[in-house]
Amino acid sequence: QVQLVESGGGLVQAGGSLRLSCAASGGAFSSYAVGWFRQAPGKEHEFVAGIRWSGGSTYFADSVKGRFTISRDNAKNTVFLQMDSLKPEDTAVYYCAASLKFPVVASHEYHWWGQGTQVTVSS
Repeated sequence: QVQLVESGGGLVQAGGSLRLSCAASGGAFSSYAVGWFRQAPGKEHEFVAGIRWSGGSTYFADSVKGRFTISRDNAKNTVFLQMDSLKPEDTAVYYCAASLKFPVVASHEYHWWGQGTQVTVSS
């Protein structure tokens, strides 16, 4: 059973940075892609960034290109989302999720989800 656990959220001022972590267990992750989504109050899940575990190919939503980076640590089975130049509109609960397809941005293509971590950016 694949399990994903996010950490690293918090409160930061606009222009600041945060790094989110997604610790994965219970699967052969070389076959997976991991994506980060976010959900603001009253809104749908929004794709943010994704990485293919094997090879490390990455892709990003236009809204975060140039500000966010995604990486993985194979030894620790962990995916990171580095968020720089944060804006108030980045405020949301951030989720990591795993898929057997790549690249995909639709939330329904991701079958395993973490519990989420809150990111709040103050102006």
